[in-house]
Amino acid sequence: MTGIMPVTVNLTSELRGWIIHNLDRGCPPTDLINGMISQRFEPHIAHGLVEAFVNARSAGIAPPTTSVALDISEPAYHYEPPRIAQGNLIRTFDREIAVLLRYEKPIIALLDGVLSAQECEELIELARPRLKLSTVVDPQTGANTVANYRNSAGMFFRPSETPLVARLDRRISELMNCPADHGEGLQVLRYGPGGHTAPHFDFLIPSNPTNDASLKRSGQRLSTLMIYLSDVSRGGETTFPTVGLSVSPRRGNAVYFEYANSRQQLDARSLHAGAPVIEGEKWAVTKWMRTRPFISGPQ
Repeated sequence: MTGIMPVTVNLTSELRGWIIHNLDRGCPPTDLINGMISQRFEPHIAHGLVEAFVNARSAGIAPPTTSVALDISEPAYHYEPPRIAQGNLIRTFDREIAVLLRYEKPIIALLDGVLSAQECEELIELARPRLKLSTVVDPQTGANTVANYRNSAGMFFRPSETPLVARLDRRISELMNCPADHGEGLQVLRYGPGGHTAPHFDFLIPSNPTNDASLKRSGQRLSTLMIYLSDVSRGGETTFPTVGLSVSPRRGNAVYFEYANSRQQLDARSLHAGAPVIEGEKWAVTKWMRTRPFISGPQ
């Protein structure tokens, strides 16, 4: 069985301007949709946003300004006991981590003090010289280009690349209750003012041909741990729009969530986004766990 899940997607002025600009210059809507999907927009979200602007043009009315209301299909997902340990404290080999909040559907946990302030600073300094600006695909030319609506930069560490990374990989695997070799390399992201992440899923959509090779190598993603490496003066929250949950960034804290069960079902309620940074900058590091040992693809 499936149901319909209403979702309100907030529009930034930059994304709104990008859609309008490309429609004005004659880009086919499908090119805009494909370009957005390549930048981790969930396909239904990308299609719905572009369709809302196209429909407004056809009706001769003003395009959406701040948000778009969409309905997306929600498969009947069977919730199993969470992989993450129960209780108010989770013990790893080198620290105790307090659980501040739990959510059952979807499975979410807010965790306190996953990293120390010193570890956050050290990880930022290791990542900083290796950051690369995030790009988008120009819907008309197909070329990768830096866009003003995606103000972020990122990099990946190899598993156990440094003593610090090795220590964090072990701690995180114990916290997520998955073997360390099932984890993808830590990804560090920096968002400047206006930087945000569109609503998306972290699981790999099986029907997307670009995911096929990765799924065959390492299996599906099971869970995510996002650790905040910096405080943010205003904005930058991690939002779960299907349940109305918003998590404010705080250095060292983390948000954990699951989205795949033993029946190979995927949880549509795990849809999430990163709200725009209004003031300051946001640093975060993410770990994804797979069903099998992770094997990276061709470089």
